[in-house]
Amino acid sequence: MNDLKLLWDLYGLKRNTKKTPDQIRILQEKKLRRILEYAYEHSVYYRRTFKDAGITDETICTAPLSAFPAIDKTTFLAHFDELITVSDLTQEEIRKFDAKEKPDRKPFKGKYYVVHSSGSTGKPGYFIYDESAWSSMLLGIIRGALWDMSMLQIIRLFVSGPRIAYIAATDGRYGGAMAVGDGIDGVGGSQLFLDINTPVAEWIRCLQEFRPNIIIGYPSAVKILAELVEHGDIRLDIIRLVTCGEPLGKNLRKYLERIFCTQAVNVYGASESLALGVEKDPKEGMILFDDMNIIEVQDGNMYLTSLYNFSQPLIRYWISDNLTLRKPGETSRYPFTRAEGLLGRDEDMLWFEDGNGNWEFLHPLAVEGFCIEGLRDYQFRQTAHDAFEMYAEISADASEDIIRREVSEQMGSILERKGLGYVRFLVNFVDEIRPDKKTGKKSLIVPFWKKEKIAV
Repeated sequence: MNDLKLLWDLYGLKRNTKKTPDQIRILQEKKLRRILEYAYEHSVYYRRTFKDAGITDETICTAPLSAFPAIDKTTFLAHFDELITVSDLTQEEIRKFDAKEKPDRKPFKGKYYVVHSSGSTGKPGYFIYDESAWSSMLLGIIRGALWDMSMLQIIRLFVSGPRIAYIAATDGRYGGAMAVGDGIDGVGGSQLFLDINTPVAEWIRCLQEFRPNIIIGYPSAVKILAELVEHGDIRLDIIRLVTCGEPLGKNLRKYLERIFCTQAVNVYGASESLALGVEKDPKEGMILFDDMNIIEVQDGNMYLTSLYNFSQPLIRYWISDNLTLRKPGETSRYPFTRAEGLLGRDEDMLWFEDGNGNWEFLHPLAVEGFCIEGLRDYQFRQTAHDAFEMYAEISADASEDIIRREVSEQMGSILERKGLGYVRFLVNFVDEIRPDKKTGKKSLIVPFWKKEKIAV
């Protein structure tokens, strides 16, 4: 994507923010019917399930979206090969590619961008974007990151050559890291990637040398950077702050904006569709990109329909986020739906202290991707300032010895890379990992203390 084309396409996408809600609904409906018809004609899975739901050639253009069958991740993984609309790749090929090839931004087979979605159980899932879908998504990401900037301001930013630091999980095929990297290339910026597993001392050294003027990253990681700035460990002059990958609470937003002296832009996305929405003013709420996706909430469940990914159509795909939707009102600045509620994960981090009083953290995403046969579920609990445990739930036929050995080897590698070789780690096996009684949700990490009690 060359600079002129990107600017022109971005201008076209930004024009949607000036349309009326009725115009957006018409655009959304047009895109919806196009992808429904395409999925019906080119996907074996959707053609079968649509027919089972009573959808025919005659009704596919008129049936309400709620009449179409929903799909969850388990079903998606089980029917991956017959769901996609391309014939030159399979899920097993992608798994082998991911296992053998070093993670980078090069497309699989030269034309498919593979996003790895790791979870707490089972094998990882993969979401593919062809060139057209990836370009559409990047435009959505860039529009979100530069939300409320005029085209003249954006052109000036491009010309100035922004220096962008990205702080998050960067050592895998994470959609955020891949999209940010390609997006930075698109705007002609210099880039620095800091992985959450990198020791804080290395963060400081790299940031002092690079001197970024734009920061993008997980709110929890950016908070650590803000603390370093507040305590005088590093000086930064930031003109744009973009958070993603986690919820950005009101208090944390205020803190980050005070430290960096700029308004935070929080981009909402998921592996299934990396450009879902943006929040800049908490009073307005999260603004959903209705021109790129349809998000439904029914009976407390959230369903996503991507309107731009034709290689791997996702129609009424269940996502675990809990949202309350509000239609745009007459006084709304934008013609898009607003969302309130939990947008993604919000976990505490593990903080450890060595014998010399030095603190280092371990981010939840560094320890969420264990994929070991027989390991059904797990949770981490910190037991001391230099120790934590995994509570592991395994299948009946799994070997505790094998799983303990594999988990310990993987965790040992993670801790060594992070400079936490002194931390003690144990694996305990339990019959079941239950959710929190108050929230009804299972935390990946149960901390030993709250971070606020620790001075970095």
